[in-house]
Amino acid sequence: MTRIDRRALFASGAAAALLAATGASALPQRGGRLRAALSPDLFDMAVNATVFDNLTEIAADGTMRGELATDWSSDADARVWHFTLRDDVTFHDGTLFDASAVTGLMNGVEMLDARTVRITLDTPNPSLPYLLAQPGFEIRNATGTGLYEVQKLHAGRHFIGTRVDNHWKQGAGWFDSIEFVQFGADHVRAEALRDGLVDVADVVALDDYADPRDYMKLPGDHAPTHIASRTVAVPVTVGKSWPLDNLRMAERWWMA
Repeated sequence: MTRIDRRALFASGAAAALLAATGASALPQRGGRLRAALSPDLFDMAVNATVFDNLTEIAADGTMRGELATDWSSDADARVWHFTLRDDVTFHDGTLFDASAVTGLMNGVEMLDARTVRITLDTPNPSLPYLLAQPGFEIRNATGTGLYEVQKLHAGRHFIGTRVDNHWKQGAGWFDSIEFVQFGADHVRAEALRDGLVDVADVVALDDYADPRDYMKLPGDHAPTHIASRTVAVPVTVGKSWPLDNLRMAERWWMA
């Protein structure tokens, strides 16, 4: 399967011509459930990244962009930071997201108004926006603001999330639902992938009986962190900061 950068296709205006010429149907389509077999550590990280949002996000190409924050700035020595927040976000329970939800993120966070927070650091850190994109810095409340909300959660074992209707991330997220199952043993996750019980597994090597032609090693063949079935499609550029496309596979992948 060829991995297609949908943003490049849409931006170039060549999508229709390409598909007409090839007879392919490779553009993302809504629907289906993404199923993943994950190790214990990665399970919790993947659930958090699916249900919650961060202030910032590291895109697949490594660039920094806003998520719950729209912009940010610092003083000259990068010790005092100001973040402006989105005004079109609600939690899954319908509560409006505002700066009060950010005050517990870390020490030194102060709410200036409903859409602005100030973060005062003990020592300067010009990389703070990158830090806030990392796992563990999600904005959490009773419910999340992520593209998928919890339908079922057996902590540390099993998660099912369903796509939120009318979410502010209208240009992302193609699956109707997401399912994560935790298996501690590598060979069990590999067997689940081989048998078609899941679409992606937190493994670096295939089961001995699996046909390599049916799978993709991601983010690349030389240093894979996970393996996906070709029943799913992924963009040309896959995030490398953390496994599972920077833990954003639920937002960035689609059914092939």
